[in-house]
Amino acid sequence: MSWGILVLAGLLEVVWAVGLKYTDGFSKLWPTVGTVFAMVLSVWLLGIAMKVLPVGTAYAVWVGIGAVGTAIFGIYLFDESANAGRIISLSLIVAGIVGLKLTTTI
Repeated sequence: MSWGILVLAGLLEVVWAVGLKYTDGFSKLWPTVGTVFAMVLSVWLLGIAMKVLPVGTAYAVWVGIGAVGTAIFGIYLFDESANAGRIISLSLIVAGIVGLKLTTTI
């Protein structure tokens, strides 16, 4: 259950990170409200997951999901670079997340 909560927290991190782009420096009300809501919910869920999971593992997975997801959305929504080096680097982050999951004994 804690891993599912952690994944949801990581996905919400993607939502708020991408949402920051749409707030236009927090000058647009509704994108700002949605982004702040996603931020609070993401951190709250991370805290719940950390009741069971080791802090280092939970935080690394949360950040990793957020980084990879945000980079993927950046490629698709904002025409950011999708060169081989970037894709390989993102793949290594995913491998690290999987490795942390496989080696965590909880």
